[in-house]
Amino acid sequence: MKARSKLLRMYKLLSMALHIIFQIYWYKWTRKSEAEWEKLWSGIGKRFRTTLFELEGLLIKIGQFISIRSDLLPKAFIQELQDLTDKVPPSEWSKIQRILNEEWGSELSKKVVAIEKEAIASASIGEVYKGALQDGSIVAIKVQRPDIQSIVHTDFRTLSILVWFADRFVPIPKGFLNLKVLFQELKQVTERELDFTKEKDTLLYFKERFKDNELVKIPRVHQELCTSKVLVMEWVEGKRLNDSAAVEKLEISRHDLARRLMKIFLPQWLEPGMFHADPHPGNVLFTREGRIILLDFGMAGEISKKDAVSFQNLIESILAKNYSKAVECLSQLGFLLPEANAGTMEKLLSEWMAFDLSQVKDMDLVALKLELNDMIAALPIQVPTRFVFLGRSFITIEGIVRHLAPEDDLLDLGKPVFTEWLSSQGNKWSFIWSIIQSQPLFKIFHSAVEFLETPRKLEKMKEAGQRRDFQFTIYENRKKQLFQLFMLGLTGSGFGIYLEEMLIMQLSAGIAAIALAGFGVNSWRLGKWLKYMPEKRR
Repeated sequence: MKARSKLLRMYKLLSMALHIIFQIYWYKWTRKSEAEWEKLWSGIGKRFRTTLFELEGLLIKIGQFISIRSDLLPKAFIQELQDLTDKVPPSEWSKIQRILNEEWGSELSKKVVAIEKEAIASASIGEVYKGALQDGSIVAIKVQRPDIQSIVHTDFRTLSILVWFADRFVPIPKGFLNLKVLFQELKQVTERELDFTKEKDTLLYFKERFKDNELVKIPRVHQELCTSKVLVMEWVEGKRLNDSAAVEKLEISRHDLARRLMKIFLPQWLEPGMFHADPHPGNVLFTREGRIILLDFGMAGEISKKDAVSFQNLIESILAKNYSKAVECLSQLGFLLPEANAGTMEKLLSEWMAFDLSQVKDMDLVALKLELNDMIAALPIQVPTRFVFLGRSFITIEGIVRHLAPEDDLLDLGKPVFTEWLSSQGNKWSFIWSIIQSQPLFKIFHSAVEFLETPRKLEKMKEAGQRRDFQFTIYENRKKQLFQLFMLGLTGSGFGIYLEEMLIMQLSAGIAAIALAGFGVNSWRLGKWLKYMPEKRR
């Protein structure tokens, strides 16, 4: 990209962001009605969407990510971003052809006998074209978008400015998202996507993982034609899971197809290793026989062994209705803030799981959604940043499953899948133990143990509180001392000027400058410590 294009791109993004922030604050100050807020968010969504399609690149991916955060953003705004996945404009064929020639080191005709010049699919990082190799194999050729490396670099510079600004001036729900950490994670994932050799390795990882699973189809890779900007795979035919007409023609029921989908993704979320982080309907297809086809492994997350065990225990606890253990698992995973009351969270979880979904048909869904959002915002919970992409994967599959089997309860669908998976892992006795723990007699015993442990826990909390107070006092005293030194330096400089003694003035000015710098650094460290104190308390 030329320097002028980069500056223009940065200007358009920054001006859009600042304009949106100004509008939001103006509506807050003037106390607009709900109807006016709805209209504002719809307008913001349209402008945001138009700008993303104009600028493309990394911004499309950010828009796709925002579009699944209906827990944080207004419905009117989210609705305008729903089609970002499927309607990214393709690049000019001449630019794509140039990339292929450069990457393969020869004319296109020497590698393929035919290629369709219209992109089959177009996304934020790459585009897919259908072609045929010299040996007659039909392939999908994924090519990196022209100038995407430079575009992404420019966008990250712009986003770093916006993150800095938003972190200081935009009101964000209490600890729900750490923008800086989220920005770093998005940067890491995107940089990984820009290297197609890493996507190739991930694809091979999943092909090996599911090699004995008859329910899954993963395309074969033509490694000899793959580079950092080109990925060549076997062409596979399939229908989208949101294609209702195609689903009705299947040899298996919608219920069975939904269960197969859960069988494929549940182990990814619960076992240590990588998981598919972008399973939207364009990346998860099905064959006429009901086999699931997985495509596009550019965005993949990873589950640690520790988190995998905690997630397994969490699901066991929920299915066994052992809510005290479920709350404990949520705390271990970092979803609960330190001030969360275990008893209250246990009761809320119990009530939520007992909610009758059949009642939803008789409710105002918009009002219910707003009420749930308000309730969640008021709870002492947060989404740890390391689970944002896992949440993306889960929410996307949950939406597909609900579309496939709208009449079935998600837990009823998932319970046999989970127990079957447990049996294959040899962990079924832990599930039985979770059921035993949820029984009233065991709960009485558990409550008695908790009662006996209370004094020790209170003492530990008191000790932790004293340590925090001591640390805070150290920061404050240091700031006070540096401020006094700064004032002393200023006074000395004044005396030096008055006495016309340059040495005294310069020495005092140096002391004042050092003290001011120290005060700034100490204030920054105190602010950072206060911001991350909830994580330190865990």
